[in-house]
Amino acid sequence: MLWWLRSKFYKLILHLFSGHLGKVIVALDPPEGVNPLDWVKQRYTSLKDLAEGFKVGLPLTLRVGLGKLNEVFRDYDGLLIADLKLADIGDIMVNVLEGLSKTKVNGVIAHAFVGYEDGVGKLALKSKELGIKLITVVSMSHKGSLEFMDKHLNELVELSIKAGVWGVVAPATRPDVVKRVRALAGDKLKILTPGVGFQGAPPGVGICAGADYEIVGRAITSAADPIKAFHDIVLKQEEAIKECVS
Repeated sequence: MLWWLRSKFYKLILHLFSGHLGKVIVALDPPEGVNPLDWVKQRYTSLKDLAEGFKVGLPLTLRVGLGKLNEVFRDYDGLLIADLKLADIGDIMVNVLEGLSKTKVNGVIAHAFVGYEDGVGKLALKSKELGIKLITVVSMSHKGSLEFMDKHLNELVELSIKAGVWGVVAPATRPDVVKRVRALAGDKLKILTPGVGFQGAPPGVGICAGADYEIVGRAITSAADPIKAFHDIVLKQEEAIKECVS
């Protein structure tokens, strides 16, 4: 694992001089009591040149509509992930993907537990055809993940590799799981780790465990100064990475 971490550290240093800062995907989840569209616009405008990408979830999409969200991101060429947690038969998920292909969305999250045949396998084929990055969930940050998903972690990762998905989601709150996923996947999958900040995982712990990106939401978006909060997260990432590769 050490060789991999050192490699990731040097890549991160190079990345810091390439325009974006750190390896942060910002989760845009507006709280109740605000105008969700204005809230998203403000944070997108502030962070679009800093973040590696953005993640928008189903609650936000339902509140403002896909069309209005697409307007916000109409000039954005970075990573824009629709976190829909798709979990249906292949044909239905493909239909959803075809709808997303008409927007600026270029990444989508689906559950791996629906299986490969007529499920993730079919979705993965369509995602490649449409140029949309497919990301599958192999573990989650809540305790319920231990009841079923984590018992089948190896199988879910293997299924994701078989399907040729772009990446997987595993929780930064449980770095041991991230390490297992990296050991199973090698360099075949990107790993995205939510749970940094308000859910308890410190910045950098996901990357030190083998992740490519850390997903950060409220620790940045709820701050009085989101730009400063973003820089603080990146600084803590760097400090953690230096420590774990030393």
